[in-house]
Amino acid sequence: MKTIIEPFRIKMVEPIKLTTREQREQLIEAAKYNPFLLRAEDVIIDLLTDSGTSAMSSEAWAAMMRGDESYAGARSWFRFRDAVKDIFGFEQIIPTHQGRAAEHILFGVMVHPGCIVPNNTHFDTTRANIEFNGGEALDLPCAEATDLDSDFPFKGNMDTTALEELVADKGPEKIPLIMVTVTNNSGGGQPVSMANIREISRVSRDAGIPFYIDACRFAENAHFIKRREPGFENTATIDIAREIFSYADGCTMSAKKDAFANIGGFLCTNDAELAHRERNILILTEGFPTYGGLAGRDLDAIAVGLCEVLDEHYLDYRLLSTRYVVQHLLDSGISVVAPAGGHAVYLDVRRFLPHIEPLQYPGQSLAVELYVEAGIRSVEIGSVMFGLDPHTGKERPARLELLRLAIPRRVYTQSHMDYVLEAISLVWQRRSEIRGMRIVRAPQFLRHFTAEFDWV
Repeated sequence: MKTIIEPFRIKMVEPIKLTTREQREQLIEAAKYNPFLLRAEDVIIDLLTDSGTSAMSSEAWAAMMRGDESYAGARSWFRFRDAVKDIFGFEQIIPTHQGRAAEHILFGVMVHPGCIVPNNTHFDTTRANIEFNGGEALDLPCAEATDLDSDFPFKGNMDTTALEELVADKGPEKIPLIMVTVTNNSGGGQPVSMANIREISRVSRDAGIPFYIDACRFAENAHFIKRREPGFENTATIDIAREIFSYADGCTMSAKKDAFANIGGFLCTNDAELAHRERNILILTEGFPTYGGLAGRDLDAIAVGLCEVLDEHYLDYRLLSTRYVVQHLLDSGISVVAPAGGHAVYLDVRRFLPHIEPLQYPGQSLAVELYVEAGIRSVEIGSVMFGLDPHTGKERPARLELLRLAIPRRVYTQSHMDYVLEAISLVWQRRSEIRGMRIVRAPQFLRHFTAEFDWV
């Protein structure tokens, strides 16, 4: 069949408050032109993030009812631990309340001033936690990542030649760990190939440097490998996922993405001594090692979600439904990152608003206009998010200027996406009228969350 259908039925609904254009103009002005500062009830279609915004299944809700809220050694912990170990394979599993908590603990132990942490492309919290500890978060995307129009299937890959040159130039002692993010969120949600993961692992092992995976969207990445990488077409997605992690020394994960959970995350390693140090920080900042800042019901929900996300019928639907939006935009002459990723659609703002300079934040302008047009909330991934050097305070244009429309899992239907497509088309038609923006006030780290803007 050509028609894409949701492989689930809806048995509970949440009403959407509809607003007028005039109301939205007032609301975004009151929010200082930052979609993060809007009230959620004033958003019609919320594509700000796919983190913690997914719909849980009837099985996950049932699992929450059996959650064991014992402080230590709860049954929920053991179900969570077993589910994580079955897929990821690591011996040491440390629960946290979300992914950035896992990053905070990992980098707090391993990163020191003057060191370098390479990645295919660091996302915002990863970069901020490295820089907070005095390290340099270095992006080494593959050459194909810069061509947003090409059909190269794995634009999330790391440039392993550049990685080897970095290790040779700086020495392993300056690189406490190597990371790769799957899928590559800041690079347009593009997947990483198994061949690239193997090569990164080889470089890290030859140099004696630990290799970690940011695993937020591991299931989507594994399914992209199944669909795009020769030799894996007959391999089960769960087995592809297991192979991915077999090449790594550890991982961080926000369970708010590919585990369908509304909260939660974890940190994994095979190094027992390192895990001991990390658990000491966990107890200080998150909680006891068998709950890590989570309620037992959340641990149970994650255990179910990790199983459900590897259902190949769901993953086919997820990737195809995102491709549906991307293809419609391309057919309309609107530039997006292609080929389609899994969790989001990324508008190429440089070509959408070529008349606005990067340091007048065209992505932020487009986010505001899309909200005013149709009540759609999105997020800029460009010079607002990545344009400030936190050590020098200097601004520089980001490598890419993107607007991300992150699609929550099992939340919106095709008619919602058709509404989004119509709204983007209407903004596209009046794009020459859109002005740039300036920052009125912003913090040093992760400024996009709370920055205040005004029109230039």
